[in-house]
Amino acid sequence: MYFTSAAQLEGEEFWVPTVGSEPTAAPDTPTSSKSHSTPIPSSEPSAPEQIQEPDNLPVQPHRSTRIRKPLRIIRDLQSGEGVADPHMQALEASVGNLEESGGVWAMEDSTPMLLEDFDGLEAMFAAETADAEALEPCMLTEAKHRPDWPHWEKAIKEELATLKKAGTWRLENTPPGANIIGSKWVLKVKKDAAGNIAHYEAHLVAQGFSQIGGVDYDDTYAPVAKLASTCVVITMANRLGMEMHQIDIKGAYLNSELNDNEVLYMQHPPGYKAPDAGMRVLRLVKTLYRLKQLGRCWYQKLSSVFLSLGFKQCAVDQAVYFWVVVHKGELTIVIVHVDDCTITATTVSLIEELKAGLSKHFEVTDLRELHWMLGIEVKCDRPGRMVHLSQRAYIDAILRHYHLSDLKPLSTPMDHQVRLSSDQAPASAAEYAMMRDVPYHEAVGALNWAALAMRPDITFAVAMVARFAANPGPAHWEAVKWIFCYLSGTCNLWLTYGEASNPLEGYADADGSMAKDRRAISGYAFLIDGGAVSWSLKRQEIVSLSTTESEYVAAMHGSKEAL
Repeated sequence: MYFTSAAQLEGEEFWVPTVGSEPTAAPDTPTSSKSHSTPIPSSEPSAPEQIQEPDNLPVQPHRSTRIRKPLRIIRDLQSGEGVADPHMQALEASVGNLEESGGVWAMEDSTPMLLEDFDGLEAMFAAETADAEALEPCMLTEAKHRPDWPHWEKAIKEELATLKKAGTWRLENTPPGANIIGSKWVLKVKKDAAGNIAHYEAHLVAQGFSQIGGVDYDDTYAPVAKLASTCVVITMANRLGMEMHQIDIKGAYLNSELNDNEVLYMQHPPGYKAPDAGMRVLRLVKTLYRLKQLGRCWYQKLSSVFLSLGFKQCAVDQAVYFWVVVHKGELTIVIVHVDDCTITATTVSLIEELKAGLSKHFEVTDLRELHWMLGIEVKCDRPGRMVHLSQRAYIDAILRHYHLSDLKPLSTPMDHQVRLSSDQAPASAAEYAMMRDVPYHEAVGALNWAALAMRPDITFAVAMVARFAANPGPAHWEAVKWIFCYLSGTCNLWLTYGEASNPLEGYADADGSMAKDRRAISGYAFLIDGGAVSWSLKRQEIVSLSTTESEYVAAMHGSKEAL
């Protein structure tokens, strides 16, 4: 190795470092430099001088692997603080088995110690925090460091067994230039009406974003039952005293088959590659989660099964099937939400007959009487001929998610003294910085599902705050929090049918005060037996010249829904 010195200035001292030499101290005064020899100035750079390397090279610094005492937060986790009691035994078991802990723990003086230089320390913190809040792991690595990993591992093995039993794929060598789709694990927690964990689910999904339209798939549309249809059927069943049951089709998306012209290759499940696979990949025979054509293939398969059982498809809602015998007074209606089916029939024997027929084609889980549907709690009062619907578990969940459960409850969904407009968008750098970290879009989306499903009382308020989602300001965010405060105080309200035996009633209206863009807001609501079964509110697509014209437009939208 050679070094070349820079050009020397006149009167400048020149010092060449050599092995064993030490740098001299800087002169204290200008006169002290006279005691040193002054090199001869030269315009040419000095010749390069070879630097001899020492025999004993210094040891390169590396990260320490010694065992340190755990931090306070680690000691809290070990002692059980911040960890749910049911998972404490699993945590202690993972500490006891050092090999399964992935090198996180070590024993010192018969005491488990955490290696501070462990690379997965951050993942373990996230796993413990998620477990305390009953959250779902985002990755397989995070799930492995959670105390409830045995539950996730069991769910993964059940999923692989289901896929193998269904013949979802076969091993093949890929032809040159073939598109190989990736795969990943999605871990979900199913909760009951009280918000407690019911069971763990693991789904192997395909990374469908790598599919090519027109080559790997064509049509993707798949209908599901409308919420209005669900409410109407429940109301009718309550009035006529019909039985209401529910079933779940296990591995629904895995039952539909791909066409012969749909050739799809996929990588092996992460962490669970077959020992005899070699260089071969998976050739999909049946559909898998998150494929582009997945929903449509399942809908076509389920429709063919219902038609073979003698059911007919509803003309106005393609996800509602019915079977009727007029002279016997027998009626069976099935509402399909992907893999969840709500069954209403005049007798229990008709429901059992339908379950037996579906069991010949799919693996059906019998959930007995209807009590939980799409995150909606259903409570039936058969002696009083009343049925109650509520989303209190969902409302409690979103309040905890956005840390708004401790706010003071309010009695109205909006502040009538505040008028929202686009002029309240951020106008300064401070306001932009404040709104940058505000989860405005996510919060409005969470409120929108509640407004569409069971809370028509917040429909107008949610529609107003959704208009400013492109550039929300502090005033708009305060309006969103106002809606959350209203839900906090009214989460125990139920949407009830049967208080009054009334036929179908419909109301339509438009706002009298025109907005700045002269586009009126129209809405409608339809009620059966004292409860709303369908409602909507949105801005009109045309610019009305008068309030009378706006009223006619609102009446037209209501009439279309009634028909």
